[in-house]
Amino acid sequence: MSDYLQVTIPVTNDEQREILIAELLAIGFESFEEEAVLLKAFIQEDDFKEDMLKEILNRAVLDYQVEKLAEKNWNEEWENNFKPVVIDNFCMVRASFHQPAKNVQHEIVITPKMSFGTGHHATTYMMMEFMKDVDFEGANVLDFGTGTGILAILAEQLGAEHVLAIDLDDWSIENARENFLLNKCANIELVKADNIPGNKSFQIILANINRNTILESLPAMCKILVAKGEILLSGLLEADFGQIEAEASRFGLHLQKKGEKSGWIALRFLLQS
Repeated sequence: MSDYLQVTIPVTNDEQREILIAELLAIGFESFEEEAVLLKAFIQEDDFKEDMLKEILNRAVLDYQVEKLAEKNWNEEWENNFKPVVIDNFCMVRASFHQPAKNVQHEIVITPKMSFGTGHHATTYMMMEFMKDVDFEGANVLDFGTGTGILAILAEQLGAEHVLAIDLDDWSIENARENFLLNKCANIELVKADNIPGNKSFQIILANINRNTILESLPAMCKILVAKGEILLSGLLEADFGQIEAEASRFGLHLQKKGEKSGWIALRFLLQS
């Protein structure tokens, strides 16, 4: 497993920041910290392609700085700043050093490390909000790009019979495994892979990743989704909506719900055929 790099980019325009995050996700960046005048982006050193970064930032006329970030520094950072995430009375996401939840239906304990998905980011938050209204009881669920495993954990808590959690990143696999143990999960299968399994079928597919991966994977998702099955998507910007909806409709997916938060969107589709 390689070390992580932190790329710091001075950017003050919110719209430019949103577009930049989407572009950086597409070239392998995994997580972000947003400040008033800075964007901090994190990527494994082995995945870092500086020429691609320069191409993106030159178009945007932005500067950047790169520094190596040891795992221990990240752990200190999130432990000092990680606050519980509460979604109404539905769910609370907390770290092990927080007090247990009160008056919520579901509680998830997360040690996020460098993995994307603590509930703080708008995309993860919206996915969890969407899951509240989906019937997971007895369902076979695919969590494609599981990250911390947060959505897989919630799916099991909502009654899923089996959850297949997939990710390609070693750090995410290690982190998800730790979080599944923390939450005493019994129905989650964790697999390191970068493709959709073609030999299984699912009632529900969760994919909080990025536009390019979603567009590439939609045909495979629809092949393994049963009739009347549902796909929940996020990791998308408002500007991605038209392209995603058009591609989804080609494969028989019908939009059921659209959410928007801080410039990001989440989409819920039903396969009618």
